[in-house]
Amino acid sequence: MNFPIDLFRKERTPFYYYDKSLLRQTLDSINKSLPNSSYKVHYAMKANANSHLLEVIRQAGLGVDAVSGGEIQAALDAGFDARKIVFAGVGKSDEEIELALGAGIGNFNVESEPELEVISEIASRMGVVANIALRVNPNIDAHTHHYITTGLAENKFGINLELLDHVVDKCRELPGVELVGLHFHIGSQITDNAPFALLCERINALQAEFESKGVTFKSINVGGGLGIDYENPDANPVPDFKGYFDAFAANLKLRPGQELHFELGRSVVAQCGSLITKVLYVKNGTSKRFAIVDAGMTDLIRPALYQAYHKIENLTGTGAKAKYDVVGPICESSDVFQENAELTEVSRGDLLALRSAGAYGEIMASRYNLRRLPGSLVND
Repeated sequence: MNFPIDLFRKERTPFYYYDKSLLRQTLDSINKSLPNSSYKVHYAMKANANSHLLEVIRQAGLGVDAVSGGEIQAALDAGFDARKIVFAGVGKSDEEIELALGAGIGNFNVESEPELEVISEIASRMGVVANIALRVNPNIDAHTHHYITTGLAENKFGINLELLDHVVDKCRELPGVELVGLHFHIGSQITDNAPFALLCERINALQAEFESKGVTFKSINVGGGLGIDYENPDANPVPDFKGYFDAFAANLKLRPGQELHFELGRSVVAQCGSLITKVLYVKNGTSKRFAIVDAGMTDLIRPALYQAYHKIENLTGTGAKAKYDVVGPICESSDVFQENAELTEVSRGDLLALRSAGAYGEIMASRYNLRRLPGSLVND
């Protein structure tokens, strides 16, 4: 990625830099990799809700996967078709359900029997019918960090397999709801297609089981989870969407007329974003050297939260390479972006880029220590 250094010098750090040309390239790859028109992609807005990026994503024809009323409203404000919005999440409030029903969203991904009952009651009171996809917990290990795996039996998400028959029957009995599909999501940052193939096997078995009982589904939603290359963002700026979609085309037995829905977030926006930060001090320790920067875990929490790796580049430094612990100013020992990062010699005032930060970066920023939220700079 080419960085406009002269422009960066004029901006107040830290800030997020987004390359819309790379985002468009990524979206173009998604659309060209879809096997047929029955494959529908929703952008998982929890990854990044920057309005400039949402506009590009909407123009590419994607729908939205929302996990809050705020995200539903942001999608509507950005001009997304309400019928292409799906609403997920284990803790939907009454107010959020009313907003979604009033807007006429496509469907709810329902995660429990009590939630199903509440949606039925509210929809009946409002005189509307809510389309329902039941989120199934398939008990599949995606072999990712335990904070971002979602498909195991001990996770809080979804309906366990042994309860599914009962909830399907309940869904067919309740007023104000219509069962249209099944929903799955097994985790994030998955870089091996084997877990997706295993998911397809579980879905095939479930479909056959329910068809034997006279139950069919208009749609199957397999969530997202496709990972990116954090180690080599320039070598692999666009994920292998074709391989990802082909894994489902080869292993999932869709019925005639059945739609297959995806909820991609990280793989859409991660590589187009970088966190730009300025070096405040270079501090020599007993056995290591610290590059203290003006960005912290309040701006990019992933390294502190689940030891996530982001490649760090010195955009303005010269000279030989040396190793630094790149740390922020927050009064927490966990405010460390990377230990022993090999960087071109760092000096006070240098600009560093934390790459692949377009997903779960700006959107997760906080004002802890009463810091200001990071700004953003978008390059067309």
